[in-house]
Amino acid sequence: MTSPDETVFRTRGLTKVYRSGAQEVHALRGVDFAARKGEFVIILGPSGSGKSTFLNIVGGLDMASGGEAWFQEHQLTVMNERELTQYRRDHVGFVFQFYNLVPSLTARENVALVTEIARRPMSPDDALALVGLADRRDNFPAQLSGGEQQRVAIARAIAKNPEVLLCDEPTGALDSATGIKVLEALSEVNRTVGATTLVITHNVAIREIGDRVVRFADGRIVEETVNAAKKRPAEVSW
Repeated sequence: MTSPDETVFRTRGLTKVYRSGAQEVHALRGVDFAARKGEFVIILGPSGSGKSTFLNIVGGLDMASGGEAWFQEHQLTVMNERELTQYRRDHVGFVFQFYNLVPSLTARENVALVTEIARRPMSPDDALALVGLADRRDNFPAQLSGGEQQRVAIARAIAKNPEVLLCDEPTGALDSATGIKVLEALSEVNRTVGATTLVITHNVAIREIGDRVVRFADGRIVEETVNAAKKRPAEVSW
């Protein structure tokens, strides 16, 4: 069991219903979940299984319809928009499938955007070095490969020293060789910074690099597996 002082996320009976006219779509159907400090969790599931909705709620990007979601001792499901904005700014780093870099700024300048509003940021140079891009800091996004742009996005996410790193299909737009480099960057950040890391993927092969694997289906968690021995990203093939 995870002790209370180690628990970063916990949810109980989490539900999300989207309404369109008279139609209701149940995206989450009572999700119970917990993640401890520094854990690397792989979240699997087909499209429409609820995994992105879940990530958005624990990341403060969306509100639940019912149940509870907590970050440490803070109940996310009672926060208003202003409080959720503060939570995202101070505690959460996001990495998405698409990099969302500012084309007119260098890699270093893209990362520096986040450090200007963070409570306790690391330097942009340190963040880029952590993902293996110290020598590319003065390049613009158009001068970087897709994998390098994604690693800049990871550096930007971790430059504010977040307690949690939430990644939604971070290798979805990349080939396997490039994806492995991105996963290596995420693993290094998790190990070095100690951020609790949740990675959504449809790629079953990636499951072996996490501490634990959580599988979603039809808005529920249907399986949880602990990896007795994690693999390095370079040992995974897909």
